[in-house]
Amino acid sequence: MARYQVTLAYDGTRFFGFQRQPKLRTVQGVVEAALQRLGWQGKSLLAAGRTDTGVHASGQVIAFDLEWQHGVQALQNALNATLPADVSALQVQTAADSFHPRYDARSRTYHYHLVCLPVRHPLKERFAWRVWPAPALEPLQRAGEFLLGEHDFAAFGRAPVAGGSTIRRIFRAEWQPTPDGLTFILQGNAFLYRMVRRIVALLVPIGQGNLPPDVVREKLVPPFSPVQGLAPARGLTLVHVAYPPSSEP
Repeated sequence: MARYQVTLAYDGTRFFGFQRQPKLRTVQGVVEAALQRLGWQGKSLLAAGRTDTGVHASGQVIAFDLEWQHGVQALQNALNATLPADVSALQVQTAADSFHPRYDARSRTYHYHLVCLPVRHPLKERFAWRVWPAPALEPLQRAGEFLLGEHDFAAFGRAPVAGGSTIRRIFRAEWQPTPDGLTFILQGNAFLYRMVRRIVALLVPIGQGNLPPDVVREKLVPPFSPVQGLAPARGLTLVHVAYPPSSEP
């Protein structure tokens, strides 16, 4: 019996989030079903995070214990032969018996994609939020700088457990131009429920000139006034989870 660490990619469009739910199609549900076909008898796999309905991933990390005698490449091949087309095991490796993809993580990185077009474009909007007028880059960058460091993000989301801390540390908050729009890169030690999507929902009007960048700073000090609005799930992708060197895939 060994513990395996797997990096997953998935198109979240047709999933009701990551976490297993009765009678609903979830990423955890289809991955566990695939593992069961390979002899897995565990109760629940471990994951770095639980993405919401419609959110995508190119760097989700899971772990599970499995009796497997054929090597990691054969396990990756077997998983991908069993998983549906909208989920893929990008990398498989053995891990320490104590490895936990959530609690051992040092940071998570999300990308949020905007496509800036005056009319809708179905082929471009599966993994992006279409916004118009196009937000200006300079005020977006200034607003994003207020997020850096350790803050209480209570205005942007709730803790995973009732009564849990809403203090998080942000290492990177940067906007980058793309051919059709903009991508927001957000890296932090951890994130609150729907925190990234609420941040984006606040920043986009700033970029469009409807709010001043200072409003972000105001949201990070008491009394915490909840951010209204939520950027669509389809624009958000979990791209990387970082671990100490001994645990990095």
